[in-house]
Amino acid sequence: MGVPVIDVKNIDGGDRKAIMAQIAQACVSPGFFQITNHGIDHGLLDRVKEVCAQQYKINREQNFKDSLPVRALNEAIEAEAKGKHVEKIENMDWEDVFQVHEMRDTNSWPSKPKEFKEKIEEFRSQIFNLTEKLLEIISESLGLEKGYLKRAFAGEEKPFFGTKVSHYPPCPRPDLIKGIRAHTDAGGLILLYQDDEVPGLQVLSNGNWIDVQPMQYSIVVNIGDQIEAVSNGKYKSAWHRILPTKDGNRLSVASFYNPSYNALVSPAPQLVAQANGNAAHELSTYPNYPFGDYMKIYSEQKYEAKEPRFKAVGRLNEEIAC
Repeated sequence: MGVPVIDVKNIDGGDRKAIMAQIAQACVSPGFFQITNHGIDHGLLDRVKEVCAQQYKINREQNFKDSLPVRALNEAIEAEAKGKHVEKIENMDWEDVFQVHEMRDTNSWPSKPKEFKEKIEEFRSQIFNLTEKLLEIISESLGLEKGYLKRAFAGEEKPFFGTKVSHYPPCPRPDLIKGIRAHTDAGGLILLYQDDEVPGLQVLSNGNWIDVQPMQYSIVVNIGDQIEAVSNGKYKSAWHRILPTKDGNRLSVASFYNPSYNALVSPAPQLVAQANGNAAHELSTYPNYPFGDYMKIYSEQKYEAKEPRFKAVGRLNEEIAC
């Protein structure tokens, strides 16, 4: 069993309502889905995969081999070989990661591979447009104006759009370390171009971990905490994790569309009223808060339950208001 796979080829045509219904159901549960026929050029996706693999080999591989997770795992393996009891490493991840938006901000693109900047920038442009189209669909599926989520995330500035490239190299002992620890994503909507050969991504659905199955040229979509808040809990951000594998260097290119740091996030009033039987009072499950405040809490509690994060940011803003 895997996450829903939705063909969005006719998203602007006669199948719009049917596609919207499928997306709405996936946003309710499990909060993850894959889309096909999304309009991003397959040749571009092939080149992104190639230049990311080259970038890792040229600029990242040795640094990963010298990294703390690798040293910690090697020490655990050596200790076990000497007959010592070894606990699973719980406080770090078997991941090499770099932030593309930081390269853009500082103009620190690698000189090799030659096409890296060009292809990543082209990919970011296409994935950004796709993300905004999906945000319109998700807004409409909630009964809101199609531009609601985009405006809510922009605030008085513009939304933050970031991209990170991760590799999960072969791991000699997957039983002793995690690829990425289980968490929900802090932001709005996340679109992921993942490896189509090496598995590892799992999402928690109805108490069970299910695979986000590798599929060539598909894009994985997942709901972040801020869409959960704006939807007043109708749509849920999902717990997910990465399992390390012994074979294959798994690629993940994740792009995240987040509120601006100063954007005030709050449940849509229409959805609050619906939850309370169309009453005129405001009784929301989620508080109102600047996204930046939520991120401060998230940075300290990323791998913990999300409900206390919402409560904490609500208390923080109540104290500020007083």
